Amino acid sequence: MEDNELYDVSLEQSGLRLGLGSPDPTSGEGAGRRRPVSERDLAELRRVEDVLLERFGETQIDPTLDRVRLVMDLLGEPQRSFRAIHVAGTNGKTSTTRMIDSLLRAFGHRVGRTTSPHLQTITERIGIDGEPVHPAVFVDTYTQIAPYIEMAEERLGQRLSYFEVLVCIAYAAFADAPVEVAVVEVGMGGRWDATNVIDADVNVITPIGLDHTEYLGETIGQIAGEKAGIITNPDSVTIVADQEDEAMDVVLEAAVAADSAVARLGLEFGVESAGVAVGGQTLTLRGLSGTYDEIFLPLPGPHQARNAAVALAAVEAFHGASAQRPLDADTVRKGFADVQSPGRLERVRATPTTFIDATHNPHGARALAQALSADFDFTRLIGVIAVLGDKDATGILTELEPVLTEVVITQNSSPRALDAYELAGEAREIFGDERVHVAETLPAAYELAVELAEDALAEVGVQSGSGVVITGSVVTAGEARAMFGKDPA
Repeated sequence: MEDNELYDVSLEQSGLRLGLGSPDPTSGEGAGRRRPVSERDLAELRRVEDVLLERFGETQIDPTLDRVRLVMDLLGEPQRSFRAIHVAGTNGKTSTTRMIDSLLRAFGHRVGRTTSPHLQTITERIGIDGEPVHPAVFVDTYTQIAPYIEMAEERLGQRLSYFEVLVCIAYAAFADAPVEVAVVEVGMGGRWDATNVIDADVNVITPIGLDHTEYLGETIGQIAGEKAGIITNPDSVTIVADQEDEAMDVVLEAAVAADSAVARLGLEFGVESAGVAVGGQTLTLRGLSGTYDEIFLPLPGPHQARNAAVALAAVEAFHGASAQRPLDADTVRKGFADVQSPGRLERVRATPTTFIDATHNPHGARALAQALSADFDFTRLIGVIAVLGDKDATGILTELEPVLTEVVITQNSSPRALDAYELAGEAREIFGDERVHVAETLPAAYELAVELAEDALAEVGVQSGSGVVITGSVVTAGEARAMFGKDPA
């Protein structure tokens, strides 16, 4: 989960519209063969989501796996019916998970995928064949496992959380499909995360930063210890992205303790070269089994190039690839070319160039700023920013300040949203009064940002030198995608 931003978005806001369908994982149909979504499907999905939202939130951790383990036992251990790649870390988890998913599907596997939180609709959290599960599949799976959840709750005298139930639905749906392999993104932390009832073939640790310190610890080392808690299988391989020294030490110690083999970005594998391309970037990646060139990745930014190297290494490890038996390069190219990662520096408009990015902490904001500087040359770049109240807003704004000409501060619909005027006060301390504007709603903020961006036309005579980036929260990104009519993905 990029940020555990639990929120209630209506299905109308989500962009899930009648006639939009998704593959039916119970029918054996593959991606691209969609079944329609009816009004009844949407009503039933809304009903189930309302029931789930009555449970305690996913940002609360009760350090035990007992509840999920008992449900899995009552269901006949569905999580044992597929192989798994488990992805933990602070930033880059969702993009890396989606890259791994795309690569595995290119190699002919039937893949289940979990990511969180969702941008627009809850069904995004559970993907099969590269698409969100159909609302009817989500509802039917929940209906089938609900009695077993109730049985477990009666035995333990405890209720499962919202996120724990979602994990149970995902694992049951994957077993039902059935999938060959699941790419599972950790919710929060790792050791006590509900997803951690699998014995993964490959563990992936993306960059670790300070986030959720109230739950995971106040130092990088403490947080790394929680993230590295997913390393439990002695037959697994652990793929590690670049880390601060303290985090790397903790992760390596955990891998040694679990007798898991380790491969590190920048040592055993890495990014050989990256160049800007229309719609993304071209890469040469040094994998565990050899070098793969002429890769097109439809996601910009140095951080996404590093995520791609991590994803490739994870898939190589999963396949047991070696110098004598490398992966097929053309299949690797296809897998990367087909990657989609909504809300990750996603371009949604050409003039002015408009991006949506789900950045929600300083570490992610730094990566976003680096991507905007490295891959684009804007004369005028306006930020539309809305942040949740429990996030490091000052840190986010500080990281983005060097690349933004001006900012329009607003707020999203989450009850946890930081008040726009309070956030604007923090922004003025960083940007100065003249560079900060306020609008109370996201549509109004974007309209103002477009006006500010278009001032570049008078200054340099070309509108192409102006841009807008909407960011600050996963909730903000989801609402922005809905505002632009983007389908859930």
